[in-house]
Amino acid sequence: MIRYVFSVCLLHIGLSALAFDITPVNLRAEYKHNPFLDEPAPRLSWELTSDKHNQYQSAYQLIVASSEDKLNKDQGDIWDSGKVSSSRTNQIEYQGKPLQSRQQVWWKVRVWNAENQQGKWSDPAYWEMGLLQNTDWSARWIGYDLNDLSKPGKYHLPPSPYLRKEVTLSKKVKSARLYLSSLGLNEFYINGAKIGRDYFASGWTDYNKRIYYNVYDVTSHMQKGTNALGAILSNGWYAGYIGYALLVGAEKVNQYYGDSPLLKAQLELVFEDGSKQVISTDSDWKASTGAVMESDLLQGETYDATKEKDGWNQSAFNDSEWSPVQVAADHPKSILQLYPGNPVRVIKELPIKTIQKLANGKYLVDFGQNFAGNIRLKIKGKAHDSLIFRYGEMLHPDGTLVTENLRTARATDTYILKGAAREEVWSPSFTYHGFQYVEVSGLREMPANDFLTGLVLTSDLENVGHFETDNSLLNQIYRNIVWTQWANYVDIPTDCPQRDERLGWTGDAQIYIRSAAYNSDIAVFHKKWIRDLNDAQWPNGAFPIYAPIPLDKNGLAAVRATDTYSPGWSEAGIICTYEIFRAYNDTRIVEESLPYMVKFMNFLKSKADKDGVVREGAYDDIGPKGGFGDWLSVGKKTSPDLLAAMYYYYCTRLMAEMCDAANQADLATAYSEQASAIKRAFKDYYLKNGKFSIDERVYGNGEGYVEGQNGFSGHTQTAYANAIYMSLLDEPDLTRIGDHLRSLLEANGDKLTTGFLGFKPLLPALSMTGSSDKAYGLLLSTEYPSLGYEVANGATSIWERWDSYTKDKGFIHNAAMNSFSHYAFGAVNEWIFENILGIQPIDRGYQTFHIKPEIPGPGVELKKATGSYHSIAGRIASAWDYSGAIKKHQLEIPVNTTAYFHLASPSQAQVDINGESITKSKLVQEITASETGFILKLGSGDYDITIRP
Repeated sequence: MIRYVFSVCLLHIGLSALAFDITPVNLRAEYKHNPFLDEPAPRLSWELTSDKHNQYQSAYQLIVASSEDKLNKDQGDIWDSGKVSSSRTNQIEYQGKPLQSRQQVWWKVRVWNAENQQGKWSDPAYWEMGLLQNTDWSARWIGYDLNDLSKPGKYHLPPSPYLRKEVTLSKKVKSARLYLSSLGLNEFYINGAKIGRDYFASGWTDYNKRIYYNVYDVTSHMQKGTNALGAILSNGWYAGYIGYALLVGAEKVNQYYGDSPLLKAQLELVFEDGSKQVISTDSDWKASTGAVMESDLLQGETYDATKEKDGWNQSAFNDSEWSPVQVAADHPKSILQLYPGNPVRVIKELPIKTIQKLANGKYLVDFGQNFAGNIRLKIKGKAHDSLIFRYGEMLHPDGTLVTENLRTARATDTYILKGAAREEVWSPSFTYHGFQYVEVSGLREMPANDFLTGLVLTSDLENVGHFETDNSLLNQIYRNIVWTQWANYVDIPTDCPQRDERLGWTGDAQIYIRSAAYNSDIAVFHKKWIRDLNDAQWPNGAFPIYAPIPLDKNGLAAVRATDTYSPGWSEAGIICTYEIFRAYNDTRIVEESLPYMVKFMNFLKSKADKDGVVREGAYDDIGPKGGFGDWLSVGKKTSPDLLAAMYYYYCTRLMAEMCDAANQADLATAYSEQASAIKRAFKDYYLKNGKFSIDERVYGNGEGYVEGQNGFSGHTQTAYANAIYMSLLDEPDLTRIGDHLRSLLEANGDKLTTGFLGFKPLLPALSMTGSSDKAYGLLLSTEYPSLGYEVANGATSIWERWDSYTKDKGFIHNAAMNSFSHYAFGAVNEWIFENILGIQPIDRGYQTFHIKPEIPGPGVELKKATGSYHSIAGRIASAWDYSGAIKKHQLEIPVNTTAYFHLASPSQAQVDINGESITKSKLVQEITASETGFILKLGSGDYDITIRP
């Protein structure tokens, strides 16, 4: 009997083990782990793991519970989906009971595998709702206007307001939530401790339409007895300097949204006995000045440690000399929402690489990497000694700091020592800089090697990409791309982190967004920014050239009135939405953006003729004429209207796909038919004798156009690359323009001439038309103009211009526009992942995809490559090694996905997979022939594939 029971137990354990071969992991709600949310129907997602090959999800069950205890008992009292026959693992919309403000819910999921075997439950996850109704808020906006204390001079930089309040609690706190918003920037303290690791909260929006708040679990900070609440405010984007307004002599250069920063904070307490208390910002708070004497995102920060009010943010501080705060009214037209993105945080710390004493007695610190962020100072010294920090990306030939390219951005921090007996530690809180070098004035002696630390700031997004090869040049190019993305994904996608600009330029964003997605999980980052873009849409339907974009009282761009719209820039409203939809299977972003996108498509239609062609001169109503065109190209310019015509078609095609996915059948059909008509009319108008031809007479001498003196043409690398990339022409025209593209490269000594709009599609277009050799040649070139040329000149980031620096001319653009951290030309990252590694989605969300690496020819110094992309469906990896006679590939395919692996081999008999011939292996689902070899259909798992000679 005992033996029988034991055998049954073993059988049960064995069957259970078989059933548990597929496990849900990485549970997320609205792309986040255990987040605070304000979406009434959050979308849930998970990934799957299994030790077996070819595993798929055939069904799932979700349960959502009102307590962790109920979840552990498998009681889905909020929602139980039941068994749902579906392979979906993401964008599963919550369909349970209506969610309430402050509600915390727990959830888990289990799945059935390909054999319909039930798996075990996932580990639990949770989310908590924010404040969903305006009536949930009792807090008032408070502040302390210190504009009168700004020192006279070029810059208006008032000191930061310090705010405080003390509260006494007679009971022990069970839970505490801080709901925190600011117009401007804030740092909040409870009992002397800074809350959160975030910088620049609550972000930049059009504050007249939308204001964000953040939520923090502050339970551990609260104590029975007296508690001190404190905050420091800064102007930030709300009242500080924005863009190049000073440079262009704008009538107003700051305070675009308001005169001084404001705070709204609501601390909600639940005590052990179940009672509750709410502590809000109101007229009872007090205000004063403190050590932050100046702070501005562009101009820098001044901190006078001698003016610190010790203990100001702790209890028992004497605030009798502090003043009452000023209470401000709510913005009647602004909605208050939970911040949808990930906060800006320090993601890395960099040690000093070298310190050098200059002839003028100053010291020059080199961190060895161009980045965006701040420094942390650690020093002892005499009271009132001032240390002045200036920042730069490059050095002049004489070893001094390059600051001319900062233009009117002061970008200077000052720290005035307190003279304390112990070491003083300080870092700016309300500014950041783009730099590799720091010039330090005021030191009395050579400092210690660790007196400064570089703090790398960026929106804290999950890294999802990896790429490495046996070519050191290519590895550095990839590192430069990643570092430049970090430097410019700071709440919004900026153009540059160092000068008087740092705007969310839409052209740069749409060019780079697909490349960005291969490096970081950008879903929530662009969810936030696409809202900014929609909020900034012009009344005529055009999207602006940057967003957010502050307006003057007349509804014009406040920084520069001519900042309106431009072909290649405005299309970001369509393209960025599409790329998020495509990468993350996100139809909600399409649905939310659809009214704005339809309005924009109507605007584009108004710029075309009756056949749907955008003709020369169609955009002469803006400045510059025609828009920005192929920005920073080399030589003769591509017609900006030709590019506008291409973008019109491309956006129409993308709209058809998005509308179809969003169940907008009528719109999908209309846009599909419109795209076909535009395609035909475009060819009839612009393609003459197999080449693109324009009416150059329309552009005259080029006056009013960007670099119009160079002349305009349709027969350019940029024109053909875009037409190929956008699928604007079919065979035999596609082959012809591919030949033209190749010939133009060869005629130019195998050098590119493309600018922002042309470089992104250049390498993909070459690969699409059989010129992969030319694509590799451009990527690995070290001659001007190329990314390799930048690396050869010491670059650790991507430059704005191909000629930001040249050996023969030096820094010829420094006083005008010359960023050394500009991600636009980093758009080649798309080709690196999709062509070198070969990871190419077939459908949105990567449930099916190609792995089709382009192996370079024998003359290319690249024999090995390895990389991965962690998609919303799981981690996809591709590696190849062609250094020896036996060619090797390694693949990783996530559970519940299907990959089509393309390999070049003359015979199936020469190919093995996991040690067995592909013709015999049960791991291979299907083999089909291709022009260069074979395509293997593979399910999930790890694969080692070898090709014998």
